[in-house]
Amino acid sequence: MTDRNIPVTEDELHAYVDNELPAERRGDVEAWLATHPDDAGRVQSWRAMAEALHARYDSIVDEAVPKRLEIERLVQQPRRWVVGAVAATLAAFVVGGGMGWVARGATAAVPSVLQAFTVHAIEAHRLYVVEVRHPVEVPGSERSHLQQWLTKRCGWVVRAPELTGAGLKLVGGRLLPSSAGPASFMMYESASGERFTIYTAKSEAEATQMRFAAEGKESTLFWADDGVVYAVVSTGTDRGRLTQVAQAVYDQMEKKGG
Repeated sequence: MTDRNIPVTEDELHAYVDNELPAERRGDVEAWLATHPDDAGRVQSWRAMAEALHARYDSIVDEAVPKRLEIERLVQQPRRWVVGAVAATLAAFVVGGGMGWVARGATAAVPSVLQAFTVHAIEAHRLYVVEVRHPVEVPGSERSHLQQWLTKRCGWVVRAPELTGAGLKLVGGRLLPSSAGPASFMMYESASGERFTIYTAKSEAEATQMRFAAEGKESTLFWADDGVVYAVVSTGTDRGRLTQVAQAVYDQMEKKGG
């Protein structure tokens, strides 16, 4: 017998979406969602992102890894060659995926894990950047708490970079799902209402150079470092402005070690 007055936790909401919630608790969660529209909206958005990823990538998830990218081959090469090879694979055009990828004029196949990551980052940006009352879970006025909470939940050091030099103020952040586990999401805003989001999640990529992707009106600059991928996303922003913001984020992550 369970008590329906017990608040539903974030973990239970994720388990509910993933169909991993114990049967005896499912009814309690559904009753909770019926009276908590904010949580119901989050659950709906998580399901939408999961369905979008399945629709796009289920057909390629079991594709064989190219011989030149097999771990056994890469680890036998000098580190400089490995970094170059990984960077080269990230310059890409996603066939049929609707995204344009640019990397110093070169094109090659993009690992599906990074395709999925950019889909998550852009869709999360689209979902929350238009929100007026509830764009984030933790407000920017609680920066210290936000960083500690996301660090604890995500499993790596999450920092909210200082972007006043780029004319941006921290709106706040929230915890989101990704194909590799939890992801952090932070939103920044300029005095004119221009918004940028920073999405980070775990990745198999150890280190990559900054790369560009665009889908519709949204564009992103993303990179990987020490098993974490970062994406700075904007809507209708010119490439120069996006680069300015992404470079400021990158520089602070480099200096502070994550």
